[in-house]
Amino acid sequence: MGQARKLRALLARPEMVVAPGAYDGITAKFIAQAGFPAVYMTGAGTAAALGYPDFGLVTMSEMAANAGSLARAVDVPVIADADTGYGNELNVTRTIQEYEMRGVAGLHIEDQVSPKRCGHLDGKEIVPREEFVAKIRAAVAARRDPDFLIIARTDSRAVAGFDEAVARANLALAAGADMAFVEATQSLDEMRAVPAQVKGPCLLNVVRGGKTPDIAMPDAQAMGYRLAILPSLLFGAAMEAFDAALTTLRETNAPPSSAGAPAIRERFRRLGADQWEDLRTRFRDGDRDAPAVAAE
Repeated sequence: MGQARKLRALLARPEMVVAPGAYDGITAKFIAQAGFPAVYMTGAGTAAALGYPDFGLVTMSEMAANAGSLARAVDVPVIADADTGYGNELNVTRTIQEYEMRGVAGLHIEDQVSPKRCGHLDGKEIVPREEFVAKIRAAVAARRDPDFLIIARTDSRAVAGFDEAVARANLALAAGADMAFVEATQSLDEMRAVPAQVKGPCLLNVVRGGKTPDIAMPDAQAMGYRLAILPSLLFGAAMEAFDAALTTLRETNAPPSSAGAPAIRERFRRLGADQWEDLRTRFRDGDRDAPAVAAE
């Protein structure tokens, strides 16, 4: 079963799918090893891994390449951020093709003006409804695999109000999107109203320190959400851990104690060392049982 079909099967279950955010192969592997059924490629984390803020500075090629790295690293579906689709309907068409051929199970495209900003920052701008809907139609038409998930994200809550956000989500679903993503709801009441007013499956973005209130996953499921992404969960934890380790080194002139830390071999095992070690020796002696080639 392909990853897009796996994702469709997960979304058909009663339980809401929870997909923590990864920004590289290590974080993707840890999410899968922790037992989560899907991985979300965070655009903010991808930008951060390249040394940039989430200001629309990362290109489609860079984003698609990272999405492919995550998809290669794990055997669970990867859902990826595709920002604005990187241009008009022509660019959206290529974006779908590039992500899909890299093994990604689905992506979301938003209605911000390019260059976009993180959905939980102020100062966003949005394109007209008609332009957004045209991009969604192009995305739906471009996919080769009908199971590839097209998620329509609208950032209009911050710019034009909650009612406009719901209207855009419904227009995108009517244009063929598989799921709606109303970004940055600003209260629990708004969060609850999205699945009630949007005529299709809904995604919830759970961002630490963002505009949307904190919520437990069972409560989000009870509201009617089918997919929850947590883009900043590991990104934020990593930044805190980096600061702590570097502060210890700077203040004590010694690295943090290795007592209780995993051995280096165990770290590599988490990254697939056992499978690669098997490949190291498997082919050295050839196939001893293969029949000899007859002489001419």
